[in-house]
Amino acid sequence: MTKPSADDNTYGATLLDALLDALTRYVILPTSPAADAVTLWIAATHAQPAWAHAPRLVIRAPEKRCGKSRLLDVVEATCHEPFITVNSSSAAVYRSISDDPPTMLVDEADTIFGPKADGNEDLRGLLNAGHQRNRPAKRYDANTGRVESIPTFAMAALAGIGAMPDTIEDRAVVVRMRRRGPGETVAPYRHRRDRPALRRLAADLSAWLRADLPTLEQAEPAMPVEDRAADTWEPLVAVADHAGGHWPERARAAVLALTAEADETGRPSPRVRLLTDCRAAFGTDPALPTAALLERLKADPEAPWADYGPNGLTAMKLGAILREYEIRSANIRFLDGTQAKGYQRADFLDAWARYCPLPVVPEPPEHSEIALLEGGGRPSRPSLVIAGQSGTAALRGTA
Repeated sequence: MTKPSADDNTYGATLLDALLDALTRYVILPTSPAADAVTLWIAATHAQPAWAHAPRLVIRAPEKRCGKSRLLDVVEATCHEPFITVNSSSAAVYRSISDDPPTMLVDEADTIFGPKADGNEDLRGLLNAGHQRNRPAKRYDANTGRVESIPTFAMAALAGIGAMPDTIEDRAVVVRMRRRGPGETVAPYRHRRDRPALRRLAADLSAWLRADLPTLEQAEPAMPVEDRAADTWEPLVAVADHAGGHWPERARAAVLALTAEADETGRPSPRVRLLTDCRAAFGTDPALPTAALLERLKADPEAPWADYGPNGLTAMKLGAILREYEIRSANIRFLDGTQAKGYQRADFLDAWARYCPLPVVPEPPEHSEIALLEGGGRPSRPSLVIAGQSGTAALRGTA
């Protein structure tokens, strides 16, 4: 292929096409949008001084031999100033980050986040904080008697088996690798033979993007997503818009595809999982004793609550989690005359609506069969009495 001229209007798009070709020559990505996303992420590393956010690239797989390390090899060869953090001390990593930071690369990321992660608190803190500018780490220097501000802002790629913590994946382009299927082949990658050509491509990408850092810094591309997802993907979309050609459309398609995939396969936090499971446990009961609620939560064989700690989820742990959502137990007198500590369903409604809303089901047409069957209305539920700190109150249960 003839090398394009930097004055050519298609120069940026041609460079991205070449990067995509190199990427897919050595690695089989799970989808075309995933390949486009990795291409744009690599390109974005060359313009880090222009970005307000430093998106992470999470390369995860369910098993070994899914190509994640090979993908990290190609990322290392084509990104801006790769910095491998395997066996690096926290001090070395922190001191390597400047206003024009390197690209951090972590293989076997369980050494940072998994069960073997003892002693890596500083690195975890850096990877969590470094997604956004102006989040420096503070360290006291006893020699000078001063507090130092150490920058943490840097793009980072992490490869490992299984999911990364929510604090990382919420700020990441997540690529789910898989083993090659029958008939799927790639070119073998040899570091000494293949890396020099990829580094030349990296130099071309850097020269192209670095020439327009002020323009990229001012870019406000139209985003198909909002909030944190928009922060994470904005550098990639800005690069695509700067390149032109078919890349603006491909970039936005990749955003929608990978964020939708994350929504479908993402794991709720344990706290949100507890809220959701409490909704199922309550059903339509207006109130439940704490013991009954715990019994129902632990009865689900696919839920984590039976093994939540040495004795499973306890009343104390349940109360501690729910208090974060302003949900507290009270003394409840039930219709059978018994009185016990428990929870009112009504106290969960606000948290359910905010953190784990149910899908909106459209109302049936006025003359549909369902509407006719429901025409008689719903029966009211029996009342019960709540005995709280300020006395008793009558409560009518509702669904």
